Parts: sequence; C-alpha cells; structure tokens
Amino acid sequence: MPDLTGVAKGDQLPELRIRVTRSTVVRYSGASTDFNEIHFSDRHARAIGLPGVVAHGMFTMGAALRIVTDWVGDPTRVQQYFVRFTRPVVVPDDDEGVEVVVNATVTDVNDGVAKLGITATCGDDAVLGAARAEVRVG
Repeated sequence: MPDLTGVAKGDQLPELRIRVTRSTVVRYSGASTDFNEIHFSDRHARAIGLPGVVAHGMFTMGAALRIVTDWVGDPTRVQQYFVRFTRPVVVPDDDEGVEVVVNATVTDVNDGVAKLGITATCGDDAVLGAARAEVRVG
C-alpha cells in the first residue's frame, strides 16, 4: 500500500484513461443485469432521443473511481464518493470505442482524510459533474 502521509492540497493523481467499447457495455449489462436496450441497440437509444448506444451511468461512475482506488491502493480507504451524471458516454459501433479521461486533484487534507475533486470527460464533454471522493490517507 502506498505511503500517503505526505499528501497535500493541490496534489494531482495520475490520469486514468478508460476505453469503452460495445463489448464493454454488453459485459457490464450482464454483470449488472441491466438489459435496457439503450445499452445495445442504436434504434432503441435513438427512439428516446439519444444519439446512439450509451454506456451505463453506473459503469462510468464505478470506472472513474478507479483513479482513486488505484492511488490509495486499498478500496476500503474510500469513505465517500459522489457524482452527478451530466452527459452519457455514447459508444460507437466499431472496434475502437470511445475514451473517457479521468483526472483528480486533492482539494483538502484534514485529520487523515483527503478530499478529492474528480473530472471525467469524453471528448469535449464532461460526463460526470460534481464528482468527489473522500479517502483515508493517514
């Protein structure tokens, strides 16, 4: 487990890049038992006004938290995690998929707990808003 005793406000975590393909979305559908057609059918997604198949919001939320769990080395150190879903991750029907880029910055450290601000973008769009976590560092 990494030594996080010297963590300070302004520290940036290593950037995380997440590749999301249709295969990723289908596997998550099975794992979560969420078989809503917007996650595998362009026709169904477009019928409700989406531009195409979208990744599950909970997948995006969970995958983005990996920036924190990788950094602290132990997921049980995460005390709180919050996000707002701002835009869906639209997943093209090709082999490349799409990339979600996650960044995080320490916004405060107090009594052995670090607060982190997290951003997640897909192209030019923020896909998570007000994302933040609190982790034990001491």
